[in-house]
Amino acid sequence: MTFSTKSVRTAVFISGTVLITLLATCAQASGYPVTVQSCNRQVTFDHAPKAAVSNDVNLTEMMLALGLQDHMVGFTGVSGWKTLDPSLRNGIRQLPELSPKYPTKEVLLGANADFYFAGWNYGMRVGGGVTPETLAPLGIKVYELTESCIHIMHKPKVSMNDMYVDLLNLGLIFNVEARAQKLVNGYKKELATFQATLTPLKKTPKVFVYDSGEEQPFTAGRYAMPTALIEAAGGKNIVDDVQKSWTQIGWEPVIARNPDVIVIVNYGDVTAQQKIQFLKSNPAFSDITAVKKNHFVVLQYVEATPGPRNIEAIKKLAKAFRNDAS
Repeated sequence: MTFSTKSVRTAVFISGTVLITLLATCAQASGYPVTVQSCNRQVTFDHAPKAAVSNDVNLTEMMLALGLQDHMVGFTGVSGWKTLDPSLRNGIRQLPELSPKYPTKEVLLGANADFYFAGWNYGMRVGGGVTPETLAPLGIKVYELTESCIHIMHKPKVSMNDMYVDLLNLGLIFNVEARAQKLVNGYKKELATFQATLTPLKKTPKVFVYDSGEEQPFTAGRYAMPTALIEAAGGKNIVDDVQKSWTQIGWEPVIARNPDVIVIVNYGDVTAQQKIQFLKSNPAFSDITAVKKNHFVVLQYVEATPGPRNIEAIKKLAKAFRNDAS
């Protein structure tokens, strides 16, 4: 069979049109480009990152909860501060820890990273060498942990929604939106079901979060995740009027506000038991109700910071608040 030149050109044109239409349809079906809000920036993605790096154990667990291991080339900022949780090690399989503490630009470039999931004081510092602005010229896009945005902008008081928003945004970025929505819906339902079973407290327990520090305690203020966890469990953070996230304060307001319960954040070289012993052995704290009654609750770092273990942390706090009240 023979074709005229005109027929061939027409066939090519029709084929090309069909191809372009198919490509456009595929692009539309993939959901890209997508734009997400990251603190005070809007970040647009034309495709799912293929060489992602997460900083810190809680952010890495968010990635794992969404099944994004195959999009990752490594993680940073865990072993230099904390012991790597065995379940996390199982989850990330052979992914390397690229840096034990905060990574440098060179570390991220060396891994050929195209995406960095971090936060302010979770892998980035204001004015530091690794920020969204310094990584942009290198082709590395950044999504910032919502809880941490208070370091660079005003935001509402911390809530569980901060964690949910991060999971949903990661779902959009990596084209696993349905998976992210299912995960968040599950967390919300699990929390609501648990809260519905709780015995009402006669008095709201006053709670202090002790992270670290002997001369001055490092604690969770109004914008740090433990405030949301404590409230969801039925308590009140005694320093939720401190307009900071994780921050250092003096011991005087802790003594004056006399917490009923002290939450110990467990990580690093100083164990939770050593922190409790410090509080119990210091005469200055002897009249604090929580110290007198030995009302301490231990949360692992990964439970106290935004991430998939927050719901279990709320359950632990809620049960402890009710045991202490009995």
